[in-house]
Amino acid sequence: MAIYIRRAQEKDLTEIIRLIEAGKKVLNDRENPQWQDGHPTVAMMKDDIEHGYSWVLIDDKQVVGTAVLQLRAEQNYAEITDGQWAKSDEPYAIIHRLTIDQTADSQHLGKFFLSNLITVGYLQGVRNFRYDTHLKNVSMQKLGEGMGFVQRGTVYIKDDTDPEHLGYELCLEDEQAVAEE
Repeated sequence: MAIYIRRAQEKDLTEIIRLIEAGKKVLNDRENPQWQDGHPTVAMMKDDIEHGYSWVLIDDKQVVGTAVLQLRAEQNYAEITDGQWAKSDEPYAIIHRLTIDQTADSQHLGKFFLSNLITVGYLQGVRNFRYDTHLKNVSMQKLGEGMGFVQRGTVYIKDDTDPEHLGYELCLEDEQAVAEE
């Protein structure tokens, strides 16, 4: 069956909430405080859909993943400690709230989803991608590192349980600029 991504629609909200709540449980079971302060909230998820930032991963006509591809800068990423962004003065996209249905996880869908989100951003002119994750979220760290993301330092986010997160960045070449050189 076909596996693809598409922009989330309001009709997907129930499935997105289900995936986020399942992700919260997995993180909690792994003693990871990420997402344990009440976010992401339903209001945030609705807002992501309305702004066109929310994406879903479809496998065999079922929503099995959700993530946000935000094509605008964010205040949380303005400062980074214990390192620096490689392309601090260039535009970037942010990947947030990526989670995959645990029953489908063995199919390496996280890598597929992340790759497709990067492609969507690239097709819109983005060459730099960032995300943050908790120090205990080893699976997200490994996923990003396996895709070429580099840990750049520490960012502090709005999180009542633990605001200290690792900041990751992927800088892609602009093929047209390389060809012109």
